[in-house]
Amino acid sequence: MSDELKQLEKDVKKNKRLASEQAMELHDLIEDRLPEAYGEIMGIAQATYDACKAWDEAQQKLQASLAQPH
Repeated sequence: MSDELKQLEKDVKKNKRLASEQAMELHDLIEDRLPEAYGEIMGIAQATYDACKAWDEAQQKLQASLAQPH
């Protein structure tokens, strides 16, 4: 396995972990702090979206790399 492929896999795992952590923060907001903390919704939602998008982009790069003939 090439170093580039290993790095792409590492990036996917890291971004998935970060997306999961951000999703937990959003869940905690919904479950524990609303409606009082409604002012936090947009920031946490955007951060969650961004983290999930970063994971998706990393996943797509990995899949594209795996599809290329080596």
